[in-house]
Amino acid sequence: MTSRYLAPVALLPDGWANDVLIETDAAGDIVAVTADSPRDGASHLPGPVLPGMPNVHSHAFQRALAGRAERRAEDGRDSFWTWRETMYAFVARLEPDDLEAIAGWAYAEMLKGGYTSVGEFHYVHNAPDGSPYAARTEMADRLVAASRASGIGLTLLPVLYAHGGFGGAPPSDQQRRFTLDADGFCALWDDLARSIAGHPQLALGVAPHSLRAVSTDQLAQVVAHVAAASSSAPIHLHVAEQLAEVDACVAWSGQRPVAWLLDHAPVSERWCLVHATHVDDAERMRAAATGAVAGLCPTTEANLGDGIFPADAWLRDRGRIGIGSDSNVAVDPAEELRWLEYGQRLTARRRAVLCGSDRPSVGGTLYRAALAGGAAALARPVGRVAPGYRADLVVLDGSSAVLEGAAGDELLDRYIFGGAHALVRDVMVGGQWAVVERRCTHETGAKARYVSALKRLFGDGLERSGQATFPSESE
Repeated sequence: MTSRYLAPVALLPDGWANDVLIETDAAGDIVAVTADSPRDGASHLPGPVLPGMPNVHSHAFQRALAGRAERRAEDGRDSFWTWRETMYAFVARLEPDDLEAIAGWAYAEMLKGGYTSVGEFHYVHNAPDGSPYAARTEMADRLVAASRASGIGLTLLPVLYAHGGFGGAPPSDQQRRFTLDADGFCALWDDLARSIAGHPQLALGVAPHSLRAVSTDQLAQVVAHVAAASSSAPIHLHVAEQLAEVDACVAWSGQRPVAWLLDHAPVSERWCLVHATHVDDAERMRAAATGAVAGLCPTTEANLGDGIFPADAWLRDRGRIGIGSDSNVAVDPAEELRWLEYGQRLTARRRAVLCGSDRPSVGGTLYRAALAGGAAALARPVGRVAPGYRADLVVLDGSSAVLEGAAGDELLDRYIFGGAHALVRDVMVGGQWAVVERRCTHETGAKARYVSALKRLFGDGLERSGQATFPSESE
């Protein structure tokens, strides 16, 4: 059965159009798009329609930590690495039911913000004591269940995490929940490939965690294993997020991380280089030329004190970008895009940086770039209102005063820089309404499960010295 929706205005691949008839089939795909259509015989949508935004990088479980590690430590030496200790303490208590509950709520919040698909960079594979679960896909299965309950599209990115530092350093006890050897990882990946095969809302990629967490041989083995099974599975990797990481890579190999990666791995348009914050000019130009997507997460990169990616130069090199919520301190694509531009403004000390004379709208430039790069990074047919793509639509609030009188790319400028989350009214994913009048269709139950998980994990929720605290094991 075909469903028909009439948008007063919609962003199509070749630009904005009025009175756009969007027809979808029972499988959740768009089968026809017709501009300047008659205004009868279809369900009228109450505002401008955008393609749903892909979220290229998420650690869903970290949503439970948002706002819980924001107090200054007594020694004042807060950094990414001290935050990581807080995260490790949290993950040591995380059970499968907790993960599913937290992810279910995080995905609901993403949908309400306008994300319609997510790349889940999943590395919590093992039980708290480091032993495997009876079903080695236990934790991954919980993420799949959370995505299916919420309705969000999912590209699952299971992570190979084998070492605690460059050169094959042994993992710490705190990392025991993450670690697999390459053979164990390939077996896990094969199990997941079988379990999600053929599901239109699911895709599978691979994520060697970082150069510090996998050896040269392990990186080659898992990339080759996945490439043999799939010609399209995306490859995601954290790289050059922190200056300390760059320094450690140079000490180990004599090269900066991105330079080493480009010399030792088949980086191509299938790759997503997550963060890549600290690249020099030569690395930046070489990486952009491969077609790899830079997976940028400005709110997390700011929260963790990572630094600012050279997005202006990257885009001038014709590099591709996607945006991600990463630690999920924010779950709003407009906020990520806004802070992507603001970081460049603060660095350059001028306005309207990430745009050009051929496309002077910052909002229009960034939204289109993140759609295209994000769809590539998730390897799913999303990011376009066009036949053959998933019916992933974001409907803005046409009655909002923020949008009054706006047309064309000015709608995106106002959405990103003037209204953000409050402007998202309805969200469709795969032809099904996941958000209606700003409420997720499963919101009440998802919130209750999330709150219950937080009570178990945090007890009274006390926080001291910048570190979230947890009940003792005896409590």
